[in-house]
Amino acid sequence: MSTLVLSIGRSFRKIDNALLAIIVLVIGIAFGLPQEEALQSLHFTSSSLLGISPFLALSALLAAYLNAAGADKVIGRVFNGHGWKVIAAAAIFGSLSPFCSCGVIPIIAALLAAGVPLPAIMAFWLSSPIMDPEMFILTFGGLGLEFAIAKTLATFAIGLFGGLATRAVINAGGFTSPLKAEAATCGSCKPQISDEKPVWAFWRDQSRKSDFNVNFISTLLFLGKWLVFAFIIESLMVMYLPAQTVAQWLGGDSAFALPLAVITGIPAYLNGYAAIPLVAGLMETGMAPGPALAFMTAGAMTSIPAAIAVFALVKRSVFLWYLLLAAVGSLAVGQVFQLYMQFMA
Repeated sequence: MSTLVLSIGRSFRKIDNALLAIIVLVIGIAFGLPQEEALQSLHFTSSSLLGISPFLALSALLAAYLNAAGADKVIGRVFNGHGWKVIAAAAIFGSLSPFCSCGVIPIIAALLAAGVPLPAIMAFWLSSPIMDPEMFILTFGGLGLEFAIAKTLATFAIGLFGGLATRAVINAGGFTSPLKAEAATCGSCKPQISDEKPVWAFWRDQSRKSDFNVNFISTLLFLGKWLVFAFIIESLMVMYLPAQTVAQWLGGDSAFALPLAVITGIPAYLNGYAAIPLVAGLMETGMAPGPALAFMTAGAMTSIPAAIAVFALVKRSVFLWYLLLAAVGSLAVGQVFQLYMQFMA
């Protein structure tokens, strides 16, 4: 019990910055907007949070379960093999794995140090920040099942494309030594990759049960803070962002919609979970589905945590290659999704 209380306390300390941003927004709305519009923002935020709360709870339960069971133990088996099959397996694992952008850093370092080929690592690296089980649940709740499935398929496609493209570059003589010298000698960044099996019935182990409780609370707080922040922003977007302007620049009829979505996704992407309500708000005001998907995929791969994870470990040439793959892959999946939606309309 004391461990749980301490974890909750640490979680609140970690969300200070997010809480500060929420407080500043609430004060600004309360004193800067007319009363009717301030109440509209409050109603929109509270009703949106209430609507997505079942998905929020389910995603936190799933994340806590995977962590308590030790789902990361399957890593060693995923990267066994050669050729396109291991690239495809890495892309699938990255699309489904519960690792965040920061949590994947020691995993990637260990894989590189263990001699796992860069193409398979690149497939995992590109796909991992875009989608995970809790992200799928929240995307389903915020943007619908069709969009959640499309994003999952796009995640796998980008990972597979990145892995195969990296393999082609290596076959041509490139990326002979991708890892930075300081990363290669960092002992704390290289945990052992084990073939130990996960314990899916974690509740039989008291320490794993405790881990589940701690992770459920911390994940719930982490996701909740970002969703509240994003819903407040979305409420303002719905009220003040001209729908005609969004439709003109990011609608399906605009030739610049896809590249503009990718370009704006890079600096505007604060957090994968916060992006869901923001994109929902943009789509309500005229953003087309293809650019919305491109915005989310490009933003996830090039967000500050994901970019730092890459830059901290590999040489500049590999880092720039990662950014290029992210941009090209996002443009491609956005275009395919847009054509599909037009065909189905």
